Amino acid sequence: MSHTLTLAHESLVARPSGALFWPERRLLCVSDLHLGKSERFARRAGTLLPPYETHETLLRLEAEIEATGAGSVICLGDSFDDAASLDGMEESDRLWLTRLIAGRDWVWIAGNHDAGPLEIAGSHRAEVRLGALTFRHIAEPGARGEVSGHYHPKARLAGKAWRCFLADTARLILPAFGTYTGGLWADDQALTGLMQPGALALLTGGTATRAIPMPR
Repeated sequence: MSHTLTLAHESLVARPSGALFWPERRLLCVSDLHLGKSERFARRAGTLLPPYETHETLLRLEAEIEATGAGSVICLGDSFDDAASLDGMEESDRLWLTRLIAGRDWVWIAGNHDAGPLEIAGSHRAEVRLGALTFRHIAEPGARGEVSGHYHPKARLAGKAWRCFLADTARLILPAFGTYTGGLWADDQALTGLMQPGALALLTGGTATRAIPMPR
């Protein structure tokens, strides 16, 4: 079960996967895919991680596109783990991603890991404004109607860590969608300083999005 919320008078759906859906525009939004993280670790540090995270992330992304019928997709930055990660992707995964993009209005927002345009289909933007909503990678203090990512928020419930959305009346911060992504606890000062009193943490994972008061 998803959680429906209102931001800047727009009805948005926080899905259990960590993706955000805007039904009125048939727009799917995901953040921090970090595609190619295992390849980047091996290339830079010689650390070997199971090299399956890109495939698994694309599998979940495809499932969200199919489940929502999204005609538009916004990736909120750090879609690739660094500027060389696209070149390091398996050819089959790169073709898979190309097929997902085909026929859709696909926007890559620049992140701190992938700040420059990459040689892949879709448009490459610093941020996108649609109606009253602004989509960018990193939240800006004082912004309203803002949808962002970057922080990979997570919160504890029943002794377990859950990736989560953070939501108040001014902004929404998405969890990381990528398989190999860590997280920042929701009660970290970097997040509590951005979010209003009364903000919610929308816990993802499993079959439901569960709302709890944002930990502080």
